[in-house]
Amino acid sequence: MPWSEALTPVRMRRVALVVPHAALRDTLVRIAEAGCVELDRVEEATPGPAARRLQRLEGHPAAVPPGTTGAPSAAREAPVLALSAPDLDTLQRQRRLGMLAGEAQLEERTRGAVLRGEVAALAGWCPAAEVPRLAWRLAAAGGALVPLPTPPGADPPTLLRSAPSASFAPLVTTYGTPPYADVDPSWPAGITYVAMFGIMFGDVGHGALLLLGALALRLGRPRRLARLSRLWPFLAGAGLSAMLAGAAYGDFFGPTGVLPVLWLSPLKSPARLLAAAVVFGAGLLAVAHAAGAVNRWREGGAGKALYAASGCAGLLFFLGFGLSAAGLALHRSAAAVLGAGLALAGLALVAVGLYRATAGGLAGLAETGVRLLDVVVRAGTNTVSFARLAAFGLTHAALADLVWRGTTGLAGRGAAGAAGALVVFVVGTAASLALEALVAGVQALRLEFYEIFSRIFETEGRPFRPWHVPSAAAADAETEVTRCSPG
Repeated sequence: MPWSEALTPVRMRRVALVVPHAALRDTLVRIAEAGCVELDRVEEATPGPAARRLQRLEGHPAAVPPGTTGAPSAAREAPVLALSAPDLDTLQRQRRLGMLAGEAQLEERTRGAVLRGEVAALAGWCPAAEVPRLAWRLAAAGGALVPLPTPPGADPPTLLRSAPSASFAPLVTTYGTPPYADVDPSWPAGITYVAMFGIMFGDVGHGALLLLGALALRLGRPRRLARLSRLWPFLAGAGLSAMLAGAAYGDFFGPTGVLPVLWLSPLKSPARLLAAAVVFGAGLLAVAHAAGAVNRWREGGAGKALYAASGCAGLLFFLGFGLSAAGLALHRSAAAVLGAGLALAGLALVAVGLYRATAGGLAGLAETGVRLLDVVVRAGTNTVSFARLAAFGLTHAALADLVWRGTTGLAGRGAAGAAGALVVFVVGTAASLALEALVAGVQALRLEFYEIFSRIFETEGRPFRPWHVPSAAAADAETEVTRCSPG
């Protein structure tokens, strides 16, 4: 897959489902089995016959299995669809809530069909790559899936790709659904996250334990965590990043002396680590600004990309701001002056964009001034915020050093001391591992969301929600029709 496709959501096609009215049910059952199409839905409060029967059963005490509380049993029985139209009264008498729920969904989609003589048509969205396969599947029922041009101003739903970033996609979707026009930053965001985690959790021994945990998840152990097994690459990446940072720090379960210091020791060079963290954060923010500029271009064209604070203007200001700060820190007056000029040019462009979004006049000028001040303040505070990478890295190193000092202090005091040293090492390592892994995970997530994603995204899209209900035959046979793949 080309990298340009890996950085964008799955391409969607507007499609029309055209079918003889007599074959509408069979075609909709096939659509529901495939789970590839998000059909347009009609907002209508009046429930159909199946929905009314389902509502009556939900309110009947016998519909709730003994010993259960809370949600109605229909919420616990998965909807299924019969291949042919069932007798709804029989389903109600037999309390077939799953089949009634499936029929209620079918009724809702059927109401969205447009009828012209003997032909029915529905519209929706489908992943472009799945259109040929689904069209072939529907042809067997006498239906046709017709690609349509995307209507002007339409907002296609967003579906993030399943590879190579499935383990990292929750980072993005937890923040929000990217607009369809925007880039999909799942795997860059995942790499950034594990890199920041490693800086704060740098220890070869602790990282190796995380790798072992990833291997256990991959093997489905423990079983109660089997549902999280797809996140094993995420945990493995965090462990590998921690091991690389630990090798740079020379830490193996603390400053044990097992490994040489390849770069710096956090406890001996804290100022250097803090400076490196801020520079690293500035680089990430510059990349985030560049991604934001691409998104603004894709969302609104060159004008929006040029003047937006999260677009080219903001990128120019941030680069100038960083160059000027570096020039002052290194006593390079030419670089400082050039950076200040670039920053002022960027601010001027941002001001034009902000003012154009106001009602104009003095009130618009005042609003523009306040928002410009916010842009300047955020550029500084967000950059300095990355110092927390070094701060929590120092905390992790200090805790590991404390555990190691306690271990070595007890180890030379006979058999009792050796036993105590083992207890201190095991308990201390477990405590610091759990505490620092939690802290590093939360802090990396905070930096990802508030400093990076706030520059990449301005609006939120809507997720792709295909209609998927298995047929009763597939459910009874415990098989599943191959569903569409996100790519």
